[in-house]
Amino acid sequence: MPDTFSQTLADIWQNHRNTLIILALAIVAALSTLIVVPETEQAVVVRLGDPHRTINRFRPNADYGVSGAGLSWRIPIIEKVVMIDRRVLDVDMERQQVTSADQRRLEVDAYARYRIIDPVKMYETAGTTDKVAEQLQPILNSVLRQELGKRTFAAMLTAERGEAMAQVRKNLDKEAREYGAQIIDVRIKRADLPDGTPLDSAFTRMATARNQEAATIRAQGEKNAQIIRAEAQAQASKVYADAFNKDPSFYDFYRAMQSYDATFRSKAGSTSIVLSPDNDYLRQFKGK
Repeated sequence: MPDTFSQTLADIWQNHRNTLIILALAIVAALSTLIVVPETEQAVVVRLGDPHRTINRFRPNADYGVSGAGLSWRIPIIEKVVMIDRRVLDVDMERQQVTSADQRRLEVDAYARYRIIDPVKMYETAGTTDKVAEQLQPILNSVLRQELGKRTFAAMLTAERGEAMAQVRKNLDKEAREYGAQIIDVRIKRADLPDGTPLDSAFTRMATARNQEAATIRAQGEKNAQIIRAEAQAQASKVYADAFNKDPSFYDFYRAMQSYDATFRSKAGSTSIVLSPDNDYLRQFKGK
């Protein structure tokens, strides 16, 4: 049985060799015309070196599934397909020193997020997305250095930092459009003072400034306390004066009793005071 089957195949190949070869070549040619473009990619069909059309090109607010991804076609040999990422991509800036407006040196580490929105322009100017990232990296460095050089170090710690990043994104986006890319966002991951003497000097200046501020606050507090105490004592003296002026004889008696209490009450019990009975100090003992 196997010999019979093999003989049958051999006879078919012998009798229809040319037909089978042509059929196989036709199948290979048909398959080579089909291409699959995933949702995450956009394709540029290049015909004889020139971009001819795009497949699954990015469009703002377009839903997945209706963008043109899936099976498509091309002319073999004449046309080739260049796949370009359709997703949001990142470009990291090399960590570098930036001098702020107040002459502070900063170690800045930043990144930008971008998307290819014009694949034809990207292919003509850069060729691949990796080349786009290589072109955007030095531009990001330059734009960031220029923008941060206009602002102080303290501004990088306030809401002004967000304004600076918005301006950096705007300026970088203008350059990125030349490569068919759109800058979505630019962020600073870290902005530190360099290690060593500059950092130690900055900490010393910060500590001195805080100490001066604390001393100023304490001095102002002492001043306010003295004013409050003086005003309170003046008010108390006025109240006492108004009260004692209503009955001067009672005030004289009250002050004499206070003096007697302080003079005659001796804790040691060994103090003796000799006075004449008609001494004015003892007038309250005489009665009226």
